[in-house]
Order: sequence, then C-alpha cells, then structure tokens
Amino acid sequence: MEIACLDLEGVLIPEIWIAFAEKTGIDELRATTRDIPDYDVLMRQRLALLDQHGLGLNEIQEVIETLSPLEGAVEFVDWLRERFQVVILSDTFYEFSQPLMRQLGFPTLLCHKLEVDKNGKVVDYKLRQVNPKRQAVLALKTLYYRIIAAGDSYNDTTMLAEADAGILFMAPDNVIAEFPQFPAVHSYDDLKREFIKASNRELTL
Repeated sequence: MEIACLDLEGVLIPEIWIAFAEKTGIDELRATTRDIPDYDVLMRQRLALLDQHGLGLNEIQEVIETLSPLEGAVEFVDWLRERFQVVILSDTFYEFSQPLMRQLGFPTLLCHKLEVDKNGKVVDYKLRQVNPKRQAVLALKTLYYRIIAAGDSYNDTTMLAEADAGILFMAPDNVIAEFPQFPAVHSYDDLKREFIKASNRELTL
C-alpha cells in the first residue's frame, strides 16, 4: 500500500502568513520557509512582529476564514484519495487549519500547536516533534507503507528525501535549483502524472 504525503500551504492552500501580511500591511510577515530555511528563526520573527503590532490569534483567524484552497486543489485531493491513502504533513498550526481543512474534506493532518494566552496573544509555538515531516515519513515506512511525497519549500526537502519518491510542486526557483534530484512540476495535472509515475501500481488519470 502507498501513502501520499503532502505539504499544505503553497501546495493545497494559500500561504496563510502571506495572506495575513497583505491584510495587515506588515511586509515582514510575508517571509515563509521558501525564504528562511530555519523554522525556529522564522517563527520567532513572526511572534516578535505580532507582539510589536499588537496582533493575535483572533486577527489571524479572521483572515483565514476568508481563504479558499488553491484552484484545483479540492479536485486533486479527491483524485488522490481514490488512489492512495492521503496524509497532510504541515508546519501550520491546528489553530489555523480548521476552515481550510473543512473545504478539503478533512484529510488527515499532522501539524503543530500554538500557545495562546487568555487575551488571544500568541506567546509561543510547540512543534509536534523535531523534523516532523521526515519523522512522519520514517514512521509510516516502519508500517511497511511506500511513501510518495510532494512539497514546495525548504522544510519539505527532508520529507521528500526520506520518501520513496519526492516531488517539488510549485516550488520557487531557488528551491528547485538547490534540489535538482526532485522532479519539479507546477500544475495539478502534472503532479498527478508524477504520482502515477512514482507509484508501483498501474494507475490512470
């Protein structure tokens, strides 16, 4: 049996922090793991900016409520679930995910948690574990599943490397250039073809 492991933001849904940056006008919040490979550095920067501008979870959730999955993402997830077990491995937070996961039909999601005080201030974040995407792939492989993974950012590359097959999807040029060992595609139709190619079963579009 094969499992499809997918990143979430930038692959199936918009980048939440970019959407929040556009709403608030705080350009520094546009930084993502496409730009800053060290996730702790990135999150400390985000938390400092939230504190500096007096913004909290409520304001972020208000923006998330306005977002929809990327065009074609719902259909792609439906296509994938007919052919694979599907697990979303993300560096988002459960406090962010509910509205968008509902629109995707609630596939399994493994991600992180925020620490929020009674006033809604985001005071810290808690990783599910260190290098969580790679560790999830490793764990699934111990159950004798074959893993095909797709992602778009630096924080996905250890997952792609650990999987039996890894695919870059809508990745920026800098990530594609640094990781030429992974096929890189930019449409859901091409991503379907890469999953078919990587599968050890006879599959069709």
